[in-house]
Amino acid sequence: MPANPFADIVDRQRAHFETDATKSLEWRLDQLDRMRRLLTENQDELTAALYADFRKPPFEQLFEITVPSGVIEYYRNNLPDLMAPESVEIPPGLAAIGNSGVIHREPYGVTLVIGPFNAPILLLLDPAIAALAAGNTVVLKPANTTPATANLLARLIPAYFEPENVAVVTGGRQEISALLDLRFDFIFFTGSSAVGKVVMRAAAEHLTPVLLELGGQNPTLVDRTANLDQAADRIAWGHNAISGQWCIAPGYVCVEDAVADEFVAKLCASITRMYGEDPQQSPDLARMISEHDTERVAGYILAEKTVLGGRYDVSDRYVEPTVLYPSEWTDPALQQEVFGPVLPVLRYSDLDDVLGRIRALPRPLAAYIFSTDQPTIDRVLRSVPFGGGCINQTNLHCWIDSLPFGGVGNSGMGKYYGKAGFEALSNRKALLVGDPDRPIDVFPPYAGKDLGATLSLFSG
Repeated sequence: MPANPFADIVDRQRAHFETDATKSLEWRLDQLDRMRRLLTENQDELTAALYADFRKPPFEQLFEITVPSGVIEYYRNNLPDLMAPESVEIPPGLAAIGNSGVIHREPYGVTLVIGPFNAPILLLLDPAIAALAAGNTVVLKPANTTPATANLLARLIPAYFEPENVAVVTGGRQEISALLDLRFDFIFFTGSSAVGKVVMRAAAEHLTPVLLELGGQNPTLVDRTANLDQAADRIAWGHNAISGQWCIAPGYVCVEDAVADEFVAKLCASITRMYGEDPQQSPDLARMISEHDTERVAGYILAEKTVLGGRYDVSDRYVEPTVLYPSEWTDPALQQEVFGPVLPVLRYSDLDDVLGRIRALPRPLAAYIFSTDQPTIDRVLRSVPFGGGCINQTNLHCWIDSLPFGGVGNSGMGKYYGKAGFEALSNRKALLVGDPDRPIDVFPPYAGKDLGATLSLFSG
């Protein structure tokens, strides 16, 4: 049987990790500085690669550079505090006889980060930055469907990092399978739920902990009290950025009957204002990642419900931003995540009914509520499980490093960003520290002892 082609990479990183070199503050700051320099010194090449892969517009290109740069700065400023042992309360009886509780955070070890195509720099490097800040070594696997970006990273990573600290593996399904055959200490995967299940099954063979950032069809609710102009603009942008190929994009919109027609008119006007009468010529609209995905997304378009858009060009990997109205829960675009610029809009009259329908679907990564009625907002938040989201905004929560980002159920497991990322990539080693000279009698023989008094030491 041939040797695994990537075993040497993992073995080298594990040997280096076991020297404890990666646990120092100095090592972590050095790795973060290398990543910062990689991003800033090669910004033009990185943004050009994003354009080459699927014509990502300038704002979306810069987003992929500035966000991880901001995360690096957060860790540089906060690492000493994040690494410090944390004192925790323990039962007062134990504390009274000289015991204390403390949590140490230690890195897991060799971490595999598998990135997606839609943000091939941001969603590959953000997890890597958290892993390095937490003291882990990293093997990066960029998406093979963005070859210009993957090839550039394959050239840049070795120029900035020693392979025992950070390495990169390019390729497709065969290379991912070979990587997943190896024992890692942590796996971070961003992508589809279907592939997430494959990753989790492989991780189970070695009982490797995983963080899965997946997706889903994200609900958006607009009620009669909403600011319709703001809602239209924010949903139009949130849905069509990266041509809808964004795991947190609004996937469908439920609008209260009383304002549904007015909202749809404003939504169509917002999309036209952003991308023009011929969006195919817009410099601000990315392309689909492949011709196959172009055909797939175009298949959701129902001519009889198309109130805006509907055109597509497979050879150009282009789907026009499209609004389907009035949509029904049985329509094709409501059966799974569209992951493209086709947006179904439904009407509702009864909030309980629409919340019940949303809850019946797989739990989404994000949800958005447009309302100025606090009881309605509270009701939606209580009723609908989702990873994270916004009230009277879309998408922007994923830019905030103080807000843990991640899914729930079918949309993923685990959270990261900022402190949450450091926590996710660290093992919380819990310790009870005893006084070496003060007795605590929990030992047999128990006959004649006041067991109640002993056990009370462990109660609050």
